[in-house]
Amino acid sequence: METFLIKALQLIASLSLLVFIHELGHFMFARLFKVRVEKFYLFFNPWFSLFKFKPKNSDTEYGIGWLPLGGYVKIAGMIDESMDKEQLKEPAKPWEFRSKPAWQRLLIMVGGVMMNVLLALFIYSMILFTWGDAYVPTKNVKLGMEYCDAAQSIGFQKGDILLAADGVAIDRYDDKAVRQIVEAGEVTILRNGKEEKIVIPAEFMQEILKGKQPFASERFPMVIHSTVKGSAAEAAGIQANDSVVAFNGTGNISVHDAVSSLAANKGQNVQLTVSRNGSLEDLTVAVDTLGKIGVMMKSPVELYDVVIKDYSFFEAFPAGISKGIAKLTGYVSDMKYVFTKEGAQSVGGFATIGSIFPTSWNWLSFWEITAFLSLALAFMNIIPIPALDGGHVMFLFYEMITGRQPNEKFMEYAQMAGMIFLFGLMLYANGMDIFRFFTK
Repeated sequence: METFLIKALQLIASLSLLVFIHELGHFMFARLFKVRVEKFYLFFNPWFSLFKFKPKNSDTEYGIGWLPLGGYVKIAGMIDESMDKEQLKEPAKPWEFRSKPAWQRLLIMVGGVMMNVLLALFIYSMILFTWGDAYVPTKNVKLGMEYCDAAQSIGFQKGDILLAADGVAIDRYDDKAVRQIVEAGEVTILRNGKEEKIVIPAEFMQEILKGKQPFASERFPMVIHSTVKGSAAEAAGIQANDSVVAFNGTGNISVHDAVSSLAANKGQNVQLTVSRNGSLEDLTVAVDTLGKIGVMMKSPVELYDVVIKDYSFFEAFPAGISKGIAKLTGYVSDMKYVFTKEGAQSVGGFATIGSIFPTSWNWLSFWEITAFLSLALAFMNIIPIPALDGGHVMFLFYEMITGRQPNEKFMEYAQMAGMIFLFGLMLYANGMDIFRFFTK
């Protein structure tokens, strides 16, 4: 329950910030061009609001709704999600959206997307300034990688070290490296000290999606950081800096192997072989009913040689912008898989988004995920679907090219159709979350 609450809190905090910044973009451009904004809401407020206020001499009501599915600004003289058609029956007022030149209306509509992109680039820059860029080069991951079933089916083996994809070196394992691999003709790996080639089939990404497993994860040794006071590990004599080299007689194990083996031996005694000061010792340890023995393990950065690049305040901005652009282009590139059968089945809603947050609060992870979600929100909003910003932009481009505004009745129906489509998509995405919960 505590894990769920921590993830939920991170999700709500992240999405609240992103929605607020997005709507602020629309609001600022509207006010810049003297367009009246009637409402500025975080979350939707059908029937009632949790909080609202309207400053004296202000045209705008500010509030917080009870339905946390987004937010909105209600701009005078515009067909939007409020579907307020009454004001459109009156002659256009100078402070209304429909009275402004097309280029001003265009900037008002893209303001939200612009703010989300700028926010992401700023967050990435501040991450690099605060934490720097630290990673373990793939060649330093001495135990190699743990591969998914789809990867093993084409020849990858536990412990293979990734070297290159189509001759291009894989320096670090991240989302860019996965794209390199799935789009390559062949991948070079190091196995038992010898280089080997693995041919990558054309539909490899679809097979990974079908298996619902990440392509790979780093393997790192099980080295003890500390034991929990009063735990079975402490009673068995396990000490800090012990390296677990075998489990029930099986050697060459990683943390992943150990966790899986402990889970398979709940409530039983197991034998761990530990390396301590150059000598081996066998210890019998009782595993509790949760598959735990009461140890904290050292992290990969404590065990492998890490590359760390620090950035000054001014160096962080070009590096952050480059990182943000790379993340955005990678995300856009990955969208092609959504339109495959396997991609459609992997679509998820709020539960899926929430699951990517860590189980304990970590500011670095929180800001990394928030920056990525900000880019994803920007891209999704600019897709030319009525009811999204991109739909309004599409109609504005039509007007700027032809010199004619689309018929208001047509705009009304298009907005309604777009809202129905988006509502259906939201039901599908969150329905997939529920389906996966009951079938996993």
